[in-house]
Amino acid sequence: MDDYLVIGAGLVGLATARAILERLPDARITVVEKAADVAAGQSGHNSGVIHAGIYYAPGSLKAELCRRGRIETVEFCERYGIPYSLVGKLIVATDETSKVRLDDLERRSIENRIVVERIGARGLAELEPNVQGVDALLSPTTGIVNYQLIAAAMRDELAEAGVQLHFGVEVTSIVEEDGIDGGSVRVRTAEGGEWTARRLIACAGLQADRIAKLAGIDIDFKIVPFRGEYFELPASRADFVDHLIYPVPDPSMPFLGVHISPTIDGRVTVGPNAVLGWAREGYPRGSVRPKDVLDFASYGGFWRMAAHNARPAIIEMKNSLLKSGYLEECRKYAAGLTLQDLGERSAGIRAQAVRRDGSFIEDFQFETTARQIHVSNAPSPAATSSIPIGRMIADRLLASV
Repeated sequence: MDDYLVIGAGLVGLATARAILERLPDARITVVEKAADVAAGQSGHNSGVIHAGIYYAPGSLKAELCRRGRIETVEFCERYGIPYSLVGKLIVATDETSKVRLDDLERRSIENRIVVERIGARGLAELEPNVQGVDALLSPTTGIVNYQLIAAAMRDELAEAGVQLHFGVEVTSIVEEDGIDGGSVRVRTAEGGEWTARRLIACAGLQADRIAKLAGIDIDFKIVPFRGEYFELPASRADFVDHLIYPVPDPSMPFLGVHISPTIDGRVTVGPNAVLGWAREGYPRGSVRPKDVLDFASYGGFWRMAAHNARPAIIEMKNSLLKSGYLEECRKYAAGLTLQDLGERSAGIRAQAVRRDGSFIEDFQFETTARQIHVSNAPSPAATSSIPIGRMIADRLLASV
């Protein structure tokens, strides 16, 4: 019998196994993952940003864990020689309305103990000649990295320490059992495998609700996949910006808006948008999985969410179908971009937990039983926050023993 069984080899699952091992070096730990390797889901399909923690509500888990996670992500990269760069982020106001919203972001940053600098239109023009705005907020500690490299380093570290990692394993049954020795959790898989552990931690990302239901947990949410599509600028435009460029978030839109992102490998991406995903793990354009569509289409919370966000949904769908609409969003602060600049296309999929009343779960959220902890909502900035999330889970596990 294992001491701990982790479902999911994304960054949060790997970081949790690491955190348990830090506290209990002799613990028997197994990690099981449906994909063929680590970081196959959200962890490996994001924009590669090391977030500073500007946007999140003061006092929330996102605010605190992201602030700590940025520091620990950089320390991890230094330890393992993983390339990263603190290129900084510019949040750009393009009119007087967004300038007022920038005031709110600056106040929130100060509450969250994030270093920022208000640089104005002149400062923006000096730092980024290809970006236009009436004001801007600089976050100098925001960075970029390849999170797949971080996940691979965690994988190798765990394997060397004796943690068992099993890939190509799809969990189909979870049974929590009492016993005079403290009880256990028994897991069966589609491949006929079986594991038993004293404690189970589920970090299942896009499958979080399904794994929780397998465990018999009564949840008040369903995962609705949102597809975030990126374009890549041509190599001739690789010097278009030096910083990450974000618009001021529009409160009528559910996500942060289209931004321009230099990547650690020298490319520049534009995106993402946020459109409904027709397959939870269908990254190629046009992917559809009927089971996934039926799952959200039969959920009342989805339709309540859709009704509340009808206008943003129409805008995002139009911009997904028409490259000119997507370009229009970019040109609000980068007028020099053209249709020809929006080249190769890629996508990530955000696992967004939606309650029965149609509202988004905004903060990180966890479900617990006597012997299990399930990470039920961990979208961005979970990659940045993964190391302290794992440590927090480990602390909760040990406190319950």
